Amino acid sequence: MNTVAHQAPSAALAAIAQTKARKDRLDRWRIYAMRLAFFASLIGLWHALVWLEVWDEMIFPSLPQVTETLWLGISDQSLPAAIAISLQRLLIGYGLALCIGIPLGLLLGRVRWLNETFGMLAMGLQALPSICWLPLAVLWFGLGESAMIFVVVMGALMALTLATRDGVKNMPPLYMRAAHVLGASGWRLYVHVMLPATLPAVLTGAKLGWSFAWRSLMAAELLLVGVGLGSLLERGRELHDMSLVVAVMMVIMFVGLMTDRWLFSRLEQRFVHRRWGTSA
Repeated sequence: MNTVAHQAPSAALAAIAQTKARKDRLDRWRIYAMRLAFFASLIGLWHALVWLEVWDEMIFPSLPQVTETLWLGISDQSLPAAIAISLQRLLIGYGLALCIGIPLGLLLGRVRWLNETFGMLAMGLQALPSICWLPLAVLWFGLGESAMIFVVVMGALMALTLATRDGVKNMPPLYMRAAHVLGASGWRLYVHVMLPATLPAVLTGAKLGWSFAWRSLMAAELLLVGVGLGSLLERGRELHDMSLVVAVMMVIMFVGLMTDRWLFSRLEQRFVHRRWGTSA
């Protein structure tokens, strides 16, 4: 009798779980179908504009032209080499921004006088387009890698710093009181209490900083002669090769999208939403 009574709720829970899993699968397929229809419509519109000759093919290339340019870039290794060099610059600059921005944000959220002074400066600098740093970067570091990395750092740094600071300021006061009661102080307070408690805000800032860093790098590579995706884009403009310009733009968007989907979205899901119970 008791066994039957215990099996009934278990069967009901299993049925609810199966229904939810089936609904989730259907939702995923519905989203995939919606995306497929959207991009198919976009390609159809592209073909229609080319077929109607709304613009000259010199300024509006067709999809086969762009595909051929992409294939040629992959075949002669110019595109993979440009992607590798751009990503190398981005990782160095973004890594430096992480190493500086997160500790600085923790300090700004904790030390009031620092927040009232440097915090205000950081807010002003955040409103400054990162490309504005390029003249100073060229004067300080010359026309080279260091100048581009500096622009990347400045592009990501303020977003990271301010997001981390806001995370500290919005941290529940109970955490700090419990930390003091347990004897946490000094660097242990920052590493073992404040940093884990502000992780959602830090990750949001890291995601924002990555997109700013990516845009800053493309702007710097456009203006500074060298090798990279931005330089390839500029070469396409100089040669009036719009298929190359569109192909590089697609690669830039693809890299940005993959970074968001395969890195930050997974980090948010695995280490933030599940841990903090904020997933839908």
